[in-house]
Amino acid sequence: MKSYRKELFYEIPTRRAFVNITEDVETCLRESGIREGLCLVNAMHITASVFINDDESGLHHDYEVWLEKLAPHAPVSQYRHNGFEDNADAHMKRQVMGREVVVAVTDGQLDFGTWERIFYGEFDGRRKKRVLVKIIGE
Repeated sequence: MKSYRKELFYEIPTRRAFVNITEDVETCLRESGIREGLCLVNAMHITASVFINDDESGLHHDYEVWLEKLAPHAPVSQYRHNGFEDNADAHMKRQVMGREVVVAVTDGQLDFGTWERIFYGEFDGRRKKRVLVKIIGE
């Protein structure tokens, strides 16, 4: 069995964003040479997320609105975590959206359902963060 590991880096200029990273992961898969196996993609920061869904701007807007209702950023004084930081809401948003995804690799391709894409969700941006891609298989 082969194993491949690569870190992808993202620096989002805004506090929050959803970025389609599917092409970056597909590049990793091609580099790995693995044809059958599993691909793990996970955010290496506790205020960021990796998830699978549709790449549709209305859905992204709906996520933003929904997440802000669940864990509003302001007032920052509502959170005990916020002392010298103001990102307690980002930790909660990450918890809801998830840390990682695993996608089957079949015949050298990510084995997606219709419309599925991999996204990096940033909830406390404006600095460089890592996403791990780990692929195992044959």
